[in-house]
Amino acid sequence: MNKSLKQFELSNSNEFDLIKISIASPEKIRSWSFGEVKKPETINYRTFKPEKDGLFCSRIFGPVKDYECLCGKYKRMKHRGIVCEKCGVEVIQSKVRRERMGHIELAAPVAHIWFLKSLPSRISMLLDMSMKDVERVLYFENHIVIEPGLTNLKFKQILSDEEYNKALDENSADSFSAGIGAAAIRKIFENMDLNDEKENIKVEYSATKSDIKKKKLIRRLKLVEQFLTSGN
Repeated sequence: MNKSLKQFELSNSNEFDLIKISIASPEKIRSWSFGEVKKPETINYRTFKPEKDGLFCSRIFGPVKDYECLCGKYKRMKHRGIVCEKCGVEVIQSKVRRERMGHIELAAPVAHIWFLKSLPSRISMLLDMSMKDVERVLYFENHIVIEPGLTNLKFKQILSDEEYNKALDENSADSFSAGIGAAAIRKIFENMDLNDEKENIKVEYSATKSDIKKKKLIRRLKLVEQFLTSGN
């Protein structure tokens, strides 16, 4: 019995002291990818072959049949490794379809659900905004002020469509900056200086006497410090 169990034991070469898990960057994902998926289609209903640039595309994910390109110009193992100049499919084993990755270039930024919905919400915490306000901006219900300029608006102020149009009527279009959706949230993050944010949190922590607010500031400070040490 002990001999049977020993085969499942980890060898010394597999032992480790630390493991780090992080979200892959867009550049990293593109380096893993074998091509961009541009269509939602899978199989052509007439030919029953994978649609070009679709979710099952042979050019991206590999051939459907072992050592055979999509158009049939190259067949059998003697052509192994050749990329068909007609259909663009590499002549290799079809099992690579289980391993290869493609990617989709987004037309606009989107908020990662882990950072939005996982409690406490990292996005709302870093912005120092309520979850509801962040969702209103992300789901295109309200605008958010990115740069108030010399107007009476405030930074990160939430504006309804009516309030936004009123602000445009009262001020010139270039006197302030406001946005909607994940692109607006992204712009705020891009303009954010984390070192300044860190110092501001420390000052605010020293000035407040509320224990509840202090706990909130500590969580926010830890998040800012994590971003600073992560290099992202």
